[in-house]
Order: sequence, then C-alpha cells, then structure tokens
Amino acid sequence: MSMIDYPCADMAQVIQTFLPAYRQRYQLSPQQASVCQSIVQCQTEVMGGEYQQCTSCGYEQRLYHSCGNRHCPQCKQSASEQWEEKQLAALLPVRYYHLVFTMPHEFNAWCQLHPKTMYSLLFRAVWQTLSRFSRRHKRLQGQLGVTCVLHTWGQNLQHHVHLHCLIPGLALNSEQDVIEMTKSHYLYPVNALKKVFRGKLVSLLRASYKHGELLRITRDNEVNNVLDEVMSKRWSIYIKPYLKHPETVVKYLSRYTYRIAISNHRIIKVDEQSVSFGWKDYVDNGRKKVMKLDGVEFLRRFLMHVLPSGFMRIRHFGFLANCVRQKRVLLLRDRLKEMGIQLKLTPVKKAFDTDRVFCLCPHCHQSTMRSLYTIASFKERRQALVA
Repeated sequence: MSMIDYPCADMAQVIQTFLPAYRQRYQLSPQQASVCQSIVQCQTEVMGGEYQQCTSCGYEQRLYHSCGNRHCPQCKQSASEQWEEKQLAALLPVRYYHLVFTMPHEFNAWCQLHPKTMYSLLFRAVWQTLSRFSRRHKRLQGQLGVTCVLHTWGQNLQHHVHLHCLIPGLALNSEQDVIEMTKSHYLYPVNALKKVFRGKLVSLLRASYKHGELLRITRDNEVNNVLDEVMSKRWSIYIKPYLKHPETVVKYLSRYTYRIAISNHRIIKVDEQSVSFGWKDYVDNGRKKVMKLDGVEFLRRFLMHVLPSGFMRIRHFGFLANCVRQKRVLLLRDRLKEMGIQLKLTPVKKAFDTDRVFCLCPHCHQSTMRSLYTIASFKERRQALVA
C-alpha cells in the first residue's frame, strides 16, 4: 500500500487512522471513546454551524461549531481567554512565584489505575505543604493564596505528573487586618519544601491505601515497597524566578490552564504506520527535536492523559479559594492601598482578536461575514425526524 502523507496533520487524522488498530491492542474506556469522537467531529458538519456570506464581495462559506471537549486541540482558545479575564480581576500588585511540584515516576502506574484518587492526593499534599510553611516559616506567615494547574504529560507525551502553582508574595494573617509581604527571590527554601512535600504525599498515599481507595493495586506489599523506595530519593520541586508585573503573570499562567498533551501544530507528519511530532528535550538544554512513534503508541500516549469525567484540574486555595476570593482580594487591595501600593495594569495584547478573525471575510479581507442561516447538527436532524 502507498504511504499516506497528510499536508496538514492533526489529532483528528491520527485518531481516524489508528483507532481501529488501537482497539485491537488496548481497551478503550468510555471517557476515552467520547474524547476520540469529539475530536474527530470537531468543526465538521456533524456539529452543525451556520452558512455565511460576505457583505461586500459575496463570498460564501460554511462555519461549523467546535466540540468544546477540554482534550481537543482545536478548542479552548476562547475558554483560555475568558479564564484570563477572570483572573485579572483577582490580581494583586505584588511579586508572584511559580512553583512546580513533580510526582515521582514510580507512581505513574498507580495514576493510570486510580487517576482521580492519585491526582486529588497530589493537590492535597501540595496545599498541605505550603500551608505548613506559611504557619511555621519565618518568611511570609499567614494564609497564602495559591492557584494550581495539573499537567500529566511531558514533551514526549510520556506520563509526567506535575502541578504548576502560582502564588502571590503576600499572606493574610488571622485577624485579616495586617498582611505580610516578601520581596525574596524565592518563596521558601526549596530543599525543605521537597522533604515536607515528600512526607505529606507518602503519608496521604499510605492512608488512602489503608482506607481501600487504591483497590486496583493487588500485588503483595507493593505499596509499602514503592513508598519506602521513594522516601529514600530526592524529589523534584522547581521554583522559577519571581515575576514582577501582575498582568504578565496571568498571561503566563493562562498558557498552562487549558493546554492539552499536544497541540495540532506540533504534529508534523502522519502516515500509515507512524506519527512524527516536534518536542523539546529539556535534558538536552531544551533543544527542539522530532520524534517518530508507531501510530498506535502515539495514540496510547495521548489517551493516557484523558482526565476522569468531571475532574477539576484547576484549583484555588487559601484567600484565592472560590468561596472567599472576591471578598479577600478586595480586602488585600485596600490594605495595600493604605501602604501606598496600588494595582496598575498594562494592557496585555492578545495574540489575535478572536471576534475579528471569525467575522472578517477570508476572501477580500475587507468586509465582514453575515449569517444567512444555521446548519442543524446531526443530533438535531435525528430529533426532528423522530418528532
């Protein structure tokens, strides 16, 4: 058979090409099946849309709806922008710190067996670690505000579970009338953070196994052996240099919030047997390389990062928790204003104006497109036939 080269390779083509062979080797979960279906149908006539015409040159086009699935490479641009605007409302005029807590790779198999439990324990361990330092360390004592974003992948699509945390450099005390600020180049000592984080997560895992929350781990003494092994190793916590301008902080983190395991522009080539994609090798000083994988293996790595249904991968803690954020951010801004520190934002330029991109005529690039009529989705057409 002749090789099939796709000039514009994307994830939908990968799924269409290799999903049948994948089903023969591996079991596809209902959540994974739903993700595959959504990606293949995204921005196609299955989703429905509208028929548009240019008000000037008369050019006509069909514009189909997106699937909206959070694992789809074509979606979530607008969701990312909306999240960015929401977070701007909670910004504070202080330095921010970016911390990355990495789960040891020895836990990767458990994450595949019990993803919801393992990822939830990671969030808990990180917050408990930061809370302990905010209570006992001489620097920045009080209640912290933390935004956490879960990522489960590395550049090569292998399992690499880590939590990005963005933390403003101030703390709110118990009386909520005095705040403590720090201008340090690091939030807390990184080696001390590693030891406490290691102890917290191992303790939570032991308790979870004891309470029957990790039932799929069936080998005798596996939990004790693995936990004893990781306790003897150094864990990874990376603290990036502090960021000074609050508006760039939100732009910075928004790149992490709705990011998925791989974007379409990284997929270089798809043929009958393999997929080639670009990646950064951070072990080799971040050099850009091309990796070629068997198509089924590529799809296996991608589907490994499908999150459990309803799982929240973005969470807020402390004075940034959803239930208290609005009230406490206003309080903190008032306290900072009394100290002569006010929030001054520089407008962050968008990569493109989404509304204008979709309204501008792609033919004449002058006038706008108007909607002539809507195109019903396949689901709507079936419902109409039944009715």
